[in-house]
Amino acid sequence: MKSWELALPLVGLKIRRIFLERELALTVPDIDPLPWPDDSLTYVPYGVYNDPGQYALENERLFKGPSWNYLCLSAEIQEPGDFIVTGIAGMTIIVVRNHDGQINAMVNRCAHRGAMLCLKRRGNARKFSCVYHAWSYDLDGNLTNVAFAKGIRGEGGMDDGFDMADHGLRRLRVAVYCGLVFGSFSPDTPEIKAYLGPEICARLSRVLHKPVRVLGRNTQVLPSNWKLYVENVKDSYHASILHLFFTTFRMNRLTQKGGIIVDESGGNHVSYSMIDPDIDNSTYAQADMRSDNASVCLEAPEMLNNVDEFGDGITLQILSVFPGFVLQQIRNAIAVRQVLALDADRTELNWTYLGFEDDDEAMTEHRLRQCNLVGPAGYISMEDGAVGDFVQRGIRGVSEDVSVVKMGGGDVTSSASRVTESSIRGFWKKYRALMEQPQP
Repeated sequence: MKSWELALPLVGLKIRRIFLERELALTVPDIDPLPWPDDSLTYVPYGVYNDPGQYALENERLFKGPSWNYLCLSAEIQEPGDFIVTGIAGMTIIVVRNHDGQINAMVNRCAHRGAMLCLKRRGNARKFSCVYHAWSYDLDGNLTNVAFAKGIRGEGGMDDGFDMADHGLRRLRVAVYCGLVFGSFSPDTPEIKAYLGPEICARLSRVLHKPVRVLGRNTQVLPSNWKLYVENVKDSYHASILHLFFTTFRMNRLTQKGGIIVDESGGNHVSYSMIDPDIDNSTYAQADMRSDNASVCLEAPEMLNNVDEFGDGITLQILSVFPGFVLQQIRNAIAVRQVLALDADRTELNWTYLGFEDDDEAMTEHRLRQCNLVGPAGYISMEDGAVGDFVQRGIRGVSEDVSVVKMGGGDVTSSASRVTESSIRGFWKKYRALMEQPQP
């Protein structure tokens, strides 16, 4: 240990940790993925949730690798010049519609000195100009102006070899499906329909079958690793155990009709269920479930009303696309969730609540009422925001131990039963395929 390290006060340890993580990020090619047990899909090493080196490797091999990362809705940038600033993991991304109607995605970083270029969350712009030195870019990310490029009175300025065409913004590939805008850094990412697969495409278009309207937004920061939240989304087994509201009011019970769909890659999934008034719920009473309380009632029971707007009786569908996109339909509460990995133990979760452009006033009011079910303080989803922290704190200091993912067996398949962790194992199948691929 160096002498200056010995002199660091306790308050400086956090600063030192930041520098160490930056060193790790700079040496990503020399970092190996954490070792896994032989039975790799049913035992998950806890180190993958809290190791800074693993997080640095994820940035390169997952988020900047051959993945489609959800960015925004095309409905949020309808007119030429409309933009939104979003993210991929800790990277900030500008998504903008150009004058030809094309959607572009670019890293929100000036090519000059690296300053964040666009400081507003959303708006409309003719160009993007850096506040630091006034380098300006058009809506395609091309550098169009450098302040004082010729110097002043023949002195200073850029040298004769400087070419603005070489200094545009870093652009991403863009794909749009069902009004969802995805971005990828990699030329090797499959076309979007192939990446999603036919079953996921069908379930996306089932919900997003007509133009949407944004009803509201929420953002929360979770004190836990991003993969814990994604696992939670894919874990239909916990829903009627953890969520008191779900089970108390018979909104989602494992005894209901439904199923799990896992795509071929394992990374994308759907969980769905439907209300069946004739099912036998005695198993919940026999199991002494804490949420099996028939005496509880709602002062406003209209919150639970359901309009079968999709014509198939499905009252709950949760869909995920690897690595961090979620589409939910809980009765008539429709929302997309964007999972952003900010650090090894910190995640940003962005909620966007949706209706359809042709909704009448009554339907909009109904959707807004049901939106209280979800979000940071939702009657259902508030537990999801807490349980990841319970795990993050529970696994601290025991990176050598493992999580057990054996419910429903050890395979990665679709199932008529939701008493399974098949879709979680599917996530780890896709995760390992990308993280452990041979590197050039």
